[in-house]
Amino acid sequence: MLSFVSHDRKNETLEAKARWFQSLSLEEREDLLCAFTDMILEINPKILEQKNAQSPHGRVQILSRA
Repeated sequence: MLSFVSHDRKNETLEAKARWFQSLSLEEREDLLCAFTDMILEINPKILEQKNAQSPHGRVQILSRA
């Protein structure tokens, strides 16, 4: 995969982001998860104390274009 910087909006589609994420190694994906977790905890340290998360009622269906 070629590495380059693009400023084109069409490269910011969900599919393009998914392709980029899939191109990462498992270690790089884990590093991103840790970085996002650290960022969220810095912004809102009390987020771990929130206990009001609820499961969605009914059926959940994920749609995508093939």
